[in-house]
Amino acid sequence: MKLLAGFLALCILTVGYALVAKRLSSTILTAPILFICLGAALSVGGLVPPETGEALLHPVAEVALVILLFLDAAQTDLAALRQRRIWPQRMLLIGLPASILLGTFLGALLFPEWSIVTVALAAAILTPTDAALGQAVVTNEAIPIRPRRALTVESGLNDGLALPVILLLAALVTASEAQDSVEWLIFGAKQVLLGPIAGVIVGAIGGWAFLRAKAVGTTSETYEGVGALALAGSAYLGAVLIGGNGFIAAFVAGLAFGAVVKGACMFVYEFTESEGQLLIWAAFFLLGVAVVPDAIAHLTLPMLGLILASLFVVRPVAIWLSLIGTDAQPITKFFFGWFGPRGLATALFALLILENLPHALGQDILHLAINTVWISAILHGITAAPGARWYAAKISQMGPCPETRQETSKKDIP
Repeated sequence: MKLLAGFLALCILTVGYALVAKRLSSTILTAPILFICLGAALSVGGLVPPETGEALLHPVAEVALVILLFLDAAQTDLAALRQRRIWPQRMLLIGLPASILLGTFLGALLFPEWSIVTVALAAAILTPTDAALGQAVVTNEAIPIRPRRALTVESGLNDGLALPVILLLAALVTASEAQDSVEWLIFGAKQVLLGPIAGVIVGAIGGWAFLRAKAVGTTSETYEGVGALALAGSAYLGAVLIGGNGFIAAFVAGLAFGAVVKGACMFVYEFTESEGQLLIWAAFFLLGVAVVPDAIAHLTLPMLGLILASLFVVRPVAIWLSLIGTDAQPITKFFFGWFGPRGLATALFALLILENLPHALGQDILHLAINTVWISAILHGITAAPGARWYAAKISQMGPCPETRQETSKKDIP
């Protein structure tokens, strides 16, 4: 009966939030904060036992990650990203590696007992950002479209780009602890190399098939949606069958699919804004139930130091460096540096590698990741709406500037 009461509370909160979501989007009460807090409260109160949440967390988290990796990648215009969108391109190709390197340096100071590879793994897990924790920023129309789109593109791609690095570092950590290190290194290499192969094949063929079906009128948007989800699952399962990583395959399949269909399938945009939100809320709730209370109990001063350094130093400095030489104003560099909230990707990547690491080390990295997520959810949640209004007002006072350019030519697109 307690369990039923707990899930009844979840349903009531979901209905209540949906009824006032538009109004709350301009406040500090974001969906991730509410659902994490509800999950933790129900877990501590005994209504939803942590073991029940843990049993549900893994399948829900994996499904959410596969679908969102695919859909985020499918929405990316690779040609435009290469040729015109300088800001997200710089943040991804320079800012992301710089975040990992700077995070590794600071992590080595705070965790001298960890090997440098382990510290680099922790830094890589803390690098991906999640636009879901900053919806008040990317949906605030007072902010010009160029900065909003830059943040959206970056957050949509950096988790998929960070994943191969995380898997390779995890394989190196495991290899250093295992008797047969060569076997683990081969396993890691196969994961990173075979996953993209499966993803390209599934995504490209699937995209071509969708276009042909639309051309001859044998499908509709409703069925395209079902097919796109099945395509993401096909990439994941196909990669696993040949020894590759299914999550990398889903991400690469999304890139290939998007490159082929070129925006012809509107489902990938609509799902992210509707059913995709339900997946995200469910995952945050289950994180609150299964792991947040335990992570808080194991929060140490070095761990808190690395988390705060990651949020307040690592990303801001890395993003600022990555945008040197572009037309981004200093206020925009500062704004981009702060609004890089850590969300589902950070938590799910830690869960993904947990079983392959030594138990104590795996638990430490999991606690680090989960504590980062809830701290980021609170800090970025309470600053998203007021920060967006502040930035919009400052940009408006500046008059014509690169941030307010209309996207009418190639150079005007971020």
